[in-house]
Amino acid sequence: MAEIPVPRATYRLQFHAGFRFRDAAALAPYLARLGISHVYASPWLKARPGSSHGYDIVDHAALNPELGDEAEFHAMCEAFRQHGLGQILDFVPNHMGVGGADNPWWLDVLEWGSDSAYAGWFDIDWDPDRRYLAGKLLIPFLGDQYGVVLEAGQLRLRFDAEEGSFAVWAYDTHKLPICPHHYARVLGDAHPVLERLGDAFAGLSDWRPQIAARARELKAELAAAAREDATVQEAVQQAVDRLNGREGELESWRALDALIQDQHWRVAHFRVAADDINYRRFFNINELAGIRMELPELFDHAHARVFALLADGTLDGLRIDHVDGLLDPKGYLARLRERAPRPFYLVVEKILARHEALREDWPVEGTTGYEFANLVLGLLVDSTGEEGLTRAYADFVGEVPPFEEVVRDCKLRIMANEMASELNVLARDAGRIARQNPKTADFTRNILGRALRAIVAAFPVYRTYVDASGTPGEADRRDLDWAVAWARRFEPDLDPSVFDFLQRLLSTDLVAAPRSGFSRHTVMRFAMRVQQYSGPVMAKGLEDTAFYRWNRLVALNEVGGHPDVLGLPLAAFHKANAARAKRWPHAMLSTSTHDTKRGEDTRARLAVLAEMPEEWSRQIRSWSRILRARRGDVEGTAPPDRNDEYLFYQLLLGAWPAEMTDAPLDADALSAFAERLEGAMRKSVREAKLHSSWAAPDMAYEDALLGFVRDALAPGASSAFLDAFLPFQSQVARLGLENSLVQAALKLSVPGMPDIYQGAELWDLSLVDPDNRRPVDFAARQRLLAEMEEALAQDRPGALRGMRESWSDGRLKLALTATLLAHRRTQPALYAEGDYQPLTAEGDMAERICAFLRCRGGEALLVAARRFPARGEAAGGIRLALPLAVTQWRDLWSGAGLRAEDGVLDLSGLLAEWPVAALVPEAAAP
Repeated sequence: MAEIPVPRATYRLQFHAGFRFRDAAALAPYLARLGISHVYASPWLKARPGSSHGYDIVDHAALNPELGDEAEFHAMCEAFRQHGLGQILDFVPNHMGVGGADNPWWLDVLEWGSDSAYAGWFDIDWDPDRRYLAGKLLIPFLGDQYGVVLEAGQLRLRFDAEEGSFAVWAYDTHKLPICPHHYARVLGDAHPVLERLGDAFAGLSDWRPQIAARARELKAELAAAAREDATVQEAVQQAVDRLNGREGELESWRALDALIQDQHWRVAHFRVAADDINYRRFFNINELAGIRMELPELFDHAHARVFALLADGTLDGLRIDHVDGLLDPKGYLARLRERAPRPFYLVVEKILARHEALREDWPVEGTTGYEFANLVLGLLVDSTGEEGLTRAYADFVGEVPPFEEVVRDCKLRIMANEMASELNVLARDAGRIARQNPKTADFTRNILGRALRAIVAAFPVYRTYVDASGTPGEADRRDLDWAVAWARRFEPDLDPSVFDFLQRLLSTDLVAAPRSGFSRHTVMRFAMRVQQYSGPVMAKGLEDTAFYRWNRLVALNEVGGHPDVLGLPLAAFHKANAARAKRWPHAMLSTSTHDTKRGEDTRARLAVLAEMPEEWSRQIRSWSRILRARRGDVEGTAPPDRNDEYLFYQLLLGAWPAEMTDAPLDADALSAFAERLEGAMRKSVREAKLHSSWAAPDMAYEDALLGFVRDALAPGASSAFLDAFLPFQSQVARLGLENSLVQAALKLSVPGMPDIYQGAELWDLSLVDPDNRRPVDFAARQRLLAEMEEALAQDRPGALRGMRESWSDGRLKLALTATLLAHRRTQPALYAEGDYQPLTAEGDMAERICAFLRCRGGEALLVAARRFPARGEAAGGIRLALPLAVTQWRDLWSGAGLRAEDGVLDLSGLLAEWPVAALVPEAAAP
């Protein structure tokens, strides 16, 4: 059997209308020269027009036309091949883009309702408790009340002359098809042809089960008649005009309103979704509808194109987006392996809790690497600074609740607002199951809803993985037991028996024995649906709310991160790497992604604050006095609140552009940076949902906040602030540089497959998206790579020192990246299959040295990195006892040669100059 084509290193590219197939093709020589083996592409299948990310796919079988046509796509793939590059595709199996007029399957469901051939593809509840939605699909896309939008003329009936169909259009954007059963009401009898066709449409029921096919024939006949006979065309337009009213006169829209009420959809204000949504969404995004990928027909349709591209070698692998959204992730992944035409590289986007491990029985190479990003950052954060940082935060903002309390409150808020409807449906379904057995028949929906809410709020993981086998694993039982135990404590007023019932229901123990009195099918499906709910609640409550409320050290507020855990023991870092080498040696390693909330070098820079909490505290108090005094707010009570202000100082420090450090201030550059910060701060306060929100923005608070940001960065007005800020910023930036180099070196050398996010081979000082998706200056990177290579070839030590002096251009990071990628190219098996042996340093700096050895056969790589740069140098030197008999070593990075004496290698000089060394046996050095 063929082997899985494991990438050596990937490079993530974000495709959109501003970065197309031809742009990616032009980068092939650069990426190959950098040392990349595979392009890791964001979704390039057909998405909704204007998509900036590609996750709102509307057709899995077609390319996104905004990225280029078939010829340009194949030219890109050929350019990759010519330069030895494979391709990994980010694939989206959980949801599709809806709304607009671009998803033919969704439009078919709107047209025919539950009779649509594709109704089962979407997770739709056709029998909700809301009786006005019985047999209907809620379409919550309106920006105001339905009647207001109707009266304003923003809902209009239109005739599609090419297709011969009718639809209501909302805002000239969202197409809402009229069911052909009602075409007679539109066509009327003013024209003989329309009367005849209207009668034929009215008789569609007689064509069951070929109703849809017959309707297509009649539509084609109507289109032809209108095209060929001007009187028919005029009559159709008059029929449409009779139903459309006059702007500002609600009564004139009564006929159209009556027609709308009889459709299979109910269009409504977007806020109605929180209470009445009856289709599964991606999180709480109305325009992304969940699909039932467990259905074989849908699976085959959605994967036909990617399987063909795997078969012909265009693709070598897939990254599966949001795997936790699927009803049965393991079953889906197993089917992928079984149905694919050849072995392929497979990783999943999965966020793991601290105690959680990726399921051993999943047939994947690993995750996309969120846990590694947090692992390596934890190594760089000095845990001895925790008390000082905690005190600095509390002194500045006031009383700070425990993080776990914030998370629980945020999850409860999400379930009470944005995702209340889904919880109501689950409570209803739990009640229906309870009534299947007399022993549980008295549990009401209200009681079950309260208990379910408490359990989901206490979940320590995103979801459990009970599947159709009905045998929960040990990890699932552990997490479920934990959640139920805490739920009991938080809801002491509920009868304990309701928790007993739900625990048995969620674990499927209710039907573990024969003749239980419960339907096995409904119990299994309920347990699996709750799993699909708990993940979005965790994501929205933790990542998109709590992470913006609890700001002690925001470098830790990262996807998959744990802000309440400050620092990581060196032994824990080694243990995680050794475990990965043993079980997931090809897992993706990421430090920046399109979803990370701060760029990798922003986080590395902010990590320094844990080493100087007292100085940090002094600085922010000084900055605050300066800025608030200028605004006449001596008491510090005006907006922004102290927590948002505390966040602002961290973002300002962490993302301050490298080229603006130790350089004369440029007004235009300051203005551009201020605009970026304004966007990040606005998003942060809306996500926190305390002073503002996306659904109900508080513009007065936001204006005050953004004014504060602008005041801080206005060079004429704020010289006092900038004079106080810039020296500390320069100090932290230079220390953060060392952390950045260590972070990059570790990602490129520990077990796993490293990914470089677009542009992050230079400094990545980005903020939350969309800031981290700004255009990348690839021309500058290509130029810097060529210059760097030439300089290193002529005088490596001198060139590196020169790059350190002019560190702001990022060549230093680029040089380290290219150096280690070059070594991976010469010895791929060492990195892919080599073992991992932690090494313990001797000397005064032992705790600050992370060192390990990777060996395979006669190949070896020894990596040593220095932590906590703010502590400075220490006396006593740095020595490593080596477990292998190699005497002569050479540092790939600096080019320096070292000799081991009696099995001990002295790294004192090397690590005094550079924070990282990557040594190979002298004979193996290139």
